[in-house]
Amino acid sequence: MKSSLVILYHREPYDEVVVDGKTVYRDKKSPNGIVPTLKTFFANAESATWIAWKQMTAKQQSNFEERVVMEGGKESSQVRRIPLSAQQVKDFYYITAKEAFWPILHSFPEHFTYESSDWDNFKAINQLFADAACEDAAEDALIWIHDYNLWLTPYYIRQKMPNVKIAFFHHTPFPAADVFNILHWREAIVDSLLCCDLCGFHIPRYVENFAGVARSLRDVKTVERGPVREAFTPHGVALSEPDMTTKLSYQGRTVHLDAFPVGTHPQYIADVVNSEKVQASIKQIRDDIGDNKLIVSAGRVDYVKGAKEMLLCYERLLTRRPELQGKVNLVMTAVKAAAGMRVYKTAQSQIEQMVGKINGRFSKLNWTPILLFTEPVPYHELMAFYGTADIAWIPPLRDGLNLVAKEYIAAHQGRDGVLILSEFTGSAVELPDAVLTNPYSDKHMDESIDQALAMSPEEQQERMQRLHQVVLQYDVKEWANHMFRAANATASPGEPALV
Repeated sequence: MKSSLVILYHREPYDEVVVDGKTVYRDKKSPNGIVPTLKTFFANAESATWIAWKQMTAKQQSNFEERVVMEGGKESSQVRRIPLSAQQVKDFYYITAKEAFWPILHSFPEHFTYESSDWDNFKAINQLFADAACEDAAEDALIWIHDYNLWLTPYYIRQKMPNVKIAFFHHTPFPAADVFNILHWREAIVDSLLCCDLCGFHIPRYVENFAGVARSLRDVKTVERGPVREAFTPHGVALSEPDMTTKLSYQGRTVHLDAFPVGTHPQYIADVVNSEKVQASIKQIRDDIGDNKLIVSAGRVDYVKGAKEMLLCYERLLTRRPELQGKVNLVMTAVKAAAGMRVYKTAQSQIEQMVGKINGRFSKLNWTPILLFTEPVPYHELMAFYGTADIAWIPPLRDGLNLVAKEYIAAHQGRDGVLILSEFTGSAVELPDAVLTNPYSDKHMDESIDQALAMSPEEQQERMQRLHQVVLQYDVKEWANHMFRAANATASPGEPALV
């Protein structure tokens, strides 16, 4: 049976575990992120295929099971795995994606490398995804493709299935033309994205950047523009846009463009934070630090995340305001990259050295300024830190969205807390009631941490209630619903809905 919905995503939607010698595919331990929501639509479709890649050895491929059904799932909803060797994964994901595409997407061209990239391997893997999608998709199916790793897949699908509906969602920033066009393969990428019926991005600025890139490379016509939705701040923030392009025309095809940022699971987060287990952890943390202000900053090692700028600011804070020494605690997660991610080694060393320097300079017998985690913190422990923290400090130099900010808001449920958020995160356009900061400016960063530390309980509550309302309204389910509504809107009059 052909599938009415085909999802192409680099991650498999399950945890693979061995029980009594048998491999079982179970729900992921972490319930957060977009995967659980995508799985809901995946499971509810009449028939669906989820396509992902799986790394394996030549020996493992000899008895490889290409299609699997999740525990408790139905046979009409299958996960199809594309087997890749370790070398293919390294060239495709760790090098070409992370050393060539990632720095350009985040507007760090000084980190861009061309010579090590394997474009032929990238094309071949995108072709494998496209072939699998075409084999499984019904003629009237919706094929939903996720992220820049699969940039070329729409083109390959369109060659085989000219009438199928293709939606693409870009999870990273999309840079302006003067940065994006540094990519040697820019024309092939844009030609592929222009094969889609719908291209979705987090915020209007990324939509406009894509439209600008398309116009710079191809004879693309703007068909429709309109004001941005009320979900977005139209003025006053670094990434604001008052209006955006909603339709482009190219070679007889209309490409719909839209902005719909990913949300989080606010009710689930609230339930976890309110649980006895997490409340006990919150009490223990508070007992340990007493009346100290607790600042939390969560993320992974990446030169785009602004960790260095934040640590320098924290060091300045303790220097210029010595009365705060022993009175503030910074809990920082900087999860180190997977083995093979050579591009992040320098960033990891910098963070560890700076934390060591600050702790060595300011620590007292009963107080350490920074608690650094370089391994993933279990979900419930992270929620306890969020729930306890007086301040969340989210300072990326560039970030497609940043869900940590939304998770912190959800954890506080509109009661208290202060969110310091970089203007250069996509979520800043949705969350103007945060203390927005410019991580490129030492002065602005210093002013922002001072403002957060001094904010009254009344102002905290007023801001957090407004932020919480945004997070509740535009949760991850609304993100997926918006995509399906937008994809259905691309249908011609009289054409049935896609799913």
